[in-house]
Amino acid sequence: MTTDALLDCVEHSTGPNPTHCVLWLHGLGADGHDFAPIVPELRLPASLAVRFVFPHATIQPVTINGGMAMRSWYDILTPNLIKREDEKGIRLSEQAIAALIARENTRGIPSERIVLAGFSQGCAMTLHTGLRFPAKLAGLMGLSGYLPLIDMADIERHSANADTPIFLAHGTHDPVVALERAEASRAKLVALGYSVQWQTYPMQHSVSPQEIHDISRFLQSVLI
Repeated sequence: MTTDALLDCVEHSTGPNPTHCVLWLHGLGADGHDFAPIVPELRLPASLAVRFVFPHATIQPVTINGGMAMRSWYDILTPNLIKREDEKGIRLSEQAIAALIARENTRGIPSERIVLAGFSQGCAMTLHTGLRFPAKLAGLMGLSGYLPLIDMADIERHSANADTPIFLAHGTHDPVVALERAEASRAKLVALGYSVQWQTYPMQHSVSPQEIHDISRFLQSVLI
């Protein structure tokens, strides 16, 4: 994977001349179309013009899936998720995500009006990138995921987002990313002083109607 060119994206705006942006990262094996249908379900105020950007991760072999090539932000080497991590892949995707944020800046949306969001592997990239990003973001939203390279977070994090609100949501019956993994990530973030809003739902590795309602409430709280 290289970062020479911007990732292709699906875009939906809730109004003309967007003043805010939500950059939403999909999970392993999905693509940018995965969460696009949720935009109208969020029922954001008509007065809030938001550009939703759903990038497609690059296609690459994924070890845990027998080396099958699929869209992935980084390789998954073991079911444990953090015992062995694809640090190089994670950092390359961090650069690609930062480039998309920079593009929004050139389109007139400053970083402090951008929410970085993601599901599963996209959640991992949201937390990894958001903690290290050198400019203030409006918020971080992580769904059904975890904090990768967790032992490096305290020494690599940037002060720009020390006070940025974080919304974390997880299914209590998630068989893909164990609830314990998410709870450990939340505990790490809280220990580092971040303001974390934590929600769980009686579901597996998915998104629920109540979660969509809570996502809308969080977005409105950080974008308005």
